[in-house]
Parts: sequence; C-alpha cells; structure tokens
Amino acid sequence: MNAHRLFSLRPNLPRPSISEMVLWITGALPLAFLALLVATLLTIVPARASDIACHGENLLVAMERENPEELAAIRAEAAKVANGQGIFWKIEKQGLKPSYLLGTMHVTDPRVLTMPKGAREATAAADVVVIESDEILDEKKAAASLLMHPELTMFTDGKSVKDHLDAADLEKLESGLRQRGLALGAVAKMKPWILASFVALPACEMSRKAAGASFLDKQIAEDAVKAGKPVAGLESLVEQLEAMADLPVDFHFKALIETIELGDKMEDVIETMTELYLAGEIGMTMPMLKTVAPSPGEEDESAYAAFESRIVRDRNLVMADGSKPHLEKGNAFIAVGALHLPGEEGLVELIRRQGYTVTRVDG
Repeated sequence: MNAHRLFSLRPNLPRPSISEMVLWITGALPLAFLALLVATLLTIVPARASDIACHGENLLVAMERENPEELAAIRAEAAKVANGQGIFWKIEKQGLKPSYLLGTMHVTDPRVLTMPKGAREATAAADVVVIESDEILDEKKAAASLLMHPELTMFTDGKSVKDHLDAADLEKLESGLRQRGLALGAVAKMKPWILASFVALPACEMSRKAAGASFLDKQIAEDAVKAGKPVAGLESLVEQLEAMADLPVDFHFKALIETIELGDKMEDVIETMTELYLAGEIGMTMPMLKTVAPSPGEEDESAYAAFESRIVRDRNLVMADGSKPHLEKGNAFIAVGALHLPGEEGLVELIRRQGYTVTRVDG
C-alpha cells in the first residue's frame, strides 16, 4: 500500500520508523533475489540443521491480554485501509472467464504453502500463471542476471559497510552478524539492504530454504510448469533489484542497524505477520509494526518519499500494467506479495480502475 497516502490521510498518526520499513520490505521482498541471496549466504554461513524449529510467538496474543486498548487501536487503524482484508480475490468482466489474484508471503512456512480455499483449484484451472518474476524457475538465468549487475548488490567503488558506519553502529553490526554465523569481513562488500533482509529471516526459515524447500510463489510456478501451463513474470530480477538499490544509502544503513537491534524479536514479528496473513488481515500489518519497531528518531523525509515511490507505488503500477494483457484474455491466476494488494494504490484498486469487478473470495 502507499504508506505516504495512508499517513497523510490521517495526519495525527506518526510516520513509520525506518525499522518498520525494513520489515515491510521483508514481507514484500523481491522474491527471486531473496532465493538467490539465501543460496549465496548459505555458502558462507556454517551449515544449520534442516529441522530447526520456529519459536516465534504472535505478539498480538499477549497484547490482547496485557494491552487490549493498543490492540483495539491497531484494529481501528486497519479498518481504514482500503481492501485490507483478504488475500484471495476474484477478477471479473463481462465476456471473460474470471481471473484470480492471490497475495502471497515469500516464505516456506507449510501453513502458507497450503493456500486459502479455492486458490489451488483456481491455479489448476487457469490458462496462465503470473508471478512477480518468472526467473525464479531458472536459477542459472537468475544468477546470470545478478552477475551482470554487481552494482545493485555490492559496493563496487572500493568502499564497504565499514566506511559508512560509526564505531558504535559497526560494533552492533559485527555482533549481530556474529550471532547469525557471519563474519563482517566476509560480507562487508554487500549492500546494507541485502544484509538487512538476511538478518530479518528467522533461523527456521533459513534452514528450510537450505534443505531445498520452495517458497509459496516458487511452488505455484513449479506446479504450473508440471501441469504444462505457461508461467509469466511481471518484473525482471534486475527491475526488482533496481527498486531496492534506488533507495537512499542512509536509509539502508539505518534499516540494517535497527533490524539488528530487534534481535530475537524478529522471529516474533515474522510469526505475527504470518498469522495476520493466514487470517487475511493484511491491513493490520503496518499498524502492528508501529507497535513493535524501535521508537523513531528524527528521520529524513526524502527516505520515506523514495521508499513510497520506488518500493510501493512504482512496483504496484508495474504489476498492474503487466497484469493487463493477461486479464484481458481472462482465466489468469496472478500471485504477488500480499502487501502489494491493499490501499488506495494497491493492486486490487488498480485492477478495478482497469474496468474489472474485484471481489474477495472468502475461504
């Protein structure tokens, strides 16, 4: 959703902190690159057991018991988000077979892989399956794209993260990476948003990926290929990386440090996001994040403007435009990150503006 529009509509609400933004990015992370990132880092990180259990707890459960007023405020704010409920939508226009839109999480959690009622059947019946990037089906092609644009993921000017952080933040980063089995020297050339997305992943998610588990979007695409269906992408891997790399570098470093500071709480945050997703309560994600992220300081407005423009609005418009030719033929199944669906400039609303009736499918 367009965070700027959401918060400007209700000026009494504070802007989200940078740490909230990196958590949003974790949920809407360019999925093809995430798969490659994990594979790359797993060659650096010591091997982990493939059966690491997840220990995250839903933070809203304790909030309901200990601070029901705060939970009520989150729900009230979420209720104002357009199309904030539901992850599975039916798209209709007279003369066309219905198409479907599924909001996904880019994780391997078995609960997420189950998909809502009717989604698997809609996928099986579709003429085409559309995902964020079809490059996830060809790891060699994806890796080649990555290697051709090292500036999108690595410092290529002779500098490293050590040149951008003061001594205190550098110590925090080094300690946080060490706890995750990484030496700062081994990853110092990586751009900070890449490291932030890595440290945001719970150990159980990393272990499942290490064992070869597919995340939801890839599973949908793989099933389509097995069934002989065409799979199309809405963005290229390079376009996804460019959107991330275009954000101000200071934003990336603040996000990285704040993610490190969240520590073990990240697993609780991811579990909370997952349970909200499973309940179809996507509109509660950002209000929830405001309650768990570190208190914001004086932030640079340009960072928010860049985030809202490149990661949210621009990508939503690209996805809506890319979906158009498939929707015009009818009987398409489209699967993209769930956080791209809600809001006045989310995909649900953008598709409606193309003349379609879009209704939530209740599971």
